[in-house]
Amino acid sequence: MLVIIIAAAVVALDQVTKLLAANLLTVLPANTYALWPGIFHLTYTENRGAAFGMLQNARWFFIITTVIACGIMIWFLHKERGKMHLLMRVTLALILGGALGNFIDRLFLGYVRDMFSAVIINFAIFNVADSAVSVGCVLLFIDLLFLKGKRYMADPPKGEKALPKEGGAGPAE
Repeated sequence: MLVIIIAAAVVALDQVTKLLAANLLTVLPANTYALWPGIFHLTYTENRGAAFGMLQNARWFFIITTVIACGIMIWFLHKERGKMHLLMRVTLALILGGALGNFIDRLFLGYVRDMFSAVIINFAIFNVADSAVSVGCVLLFIDLLFLKGKRYMADPPKGEKALPKEGGAGPAE
């Protein structure tokens, strides 16, 4: 249930911010509002590619890969729900919610609406969905390398379970 709540919250926040950006920023000069001049701007753009504008106009590629990736994540979350610890569920929910947020734009508009611009570092313009995917991936990476996810992905020693169910006592480390 937590996964559904997090993913739905990401999608809702993403779609609301995109709608606000499309309605409010497009009437401004250069579609930009300098929230902190020279540091952080709100700038409406329509991205027909992936991160940093790569693979422009590959809409159907992104739609198909998103359906496959989300399908695999949903299957994995369902199949492994009893063994999966909280952080892994949260990270996958963030990634799933972000993927679905951008999927909605690609499916219905043909492009993804972006609006957050870190001008000070000349970074790509991004949105809430991009942020959720990025945060989820970083947390998943940390989890798999250093925390419980490392144990989860490893083959369990003979006589031990890979990862106890939440709330249960686990093997001594």
